[in-house]
Amino acid sequence: MRFIEAIKDTPAAYAAFMTLYYTGMREGELLALTPADIDLENGTVRINKSYQRLNKADVVTPPKTPKSIRTVTIPSALCTCLKEYMAQCYELQSDDRLFPYTKNFLYREMLAGCKKSGVKKIRVHDIRHSHAAALIEMNVAPKLFQERLGHERIQTTLDTYGHLYPNAQAEVARQLEEFMSES
Repeated sequence: MRFIEAIKDTPAAYAAFMTLYYTGMREGELLALTPADIDLENGTVRINKSYQRLNKADVVTPPKTPKSIRTVTIPSALCTCLKEYMAQCYELQSDDRLFPYTKNFLYREMLAGCKKSGVKKIRVHDIRHSHAAALIEMNVAPKLFQERLGHERIQTTLDTYGHLYPNAQAEVARQLEEFMSES
């Protein structure tokens, strides 16, 4: 929250990092987003491409895997954030890149936001892990978790984020005890 507060005065960075956190998308997926991918009325973002900079040229390609093509439901706070950001973008067309930047922009803004907020610096990709940790904390089912992150196999999701379940066994025991005492 301190980081987000620190970057609020930079609309593009604020909207980008809010989108990364609330969707769990990859950096390249974020940088390829267009207004046509965002459905504010239904609160969804369609992820169907990825951006990279190759040989000084912008390249938009299909995402990492076929399962990476997905629609992610977003909270109303992110809808509001994106609506306000898009309203500030001069002559934004439906097929324009919403964030017409490179990954270096994200890295610089991350560093500036961390310095300003006093938050420990993390990699931009680590925001995806923060999203995953939030899903685990909310007890989101692993299959939904996998679909939201766009992993091809659920095993990838479990192998990558399994360490974020440190108290899972204790919680299962507590719930079993509660269940048995109610019976």
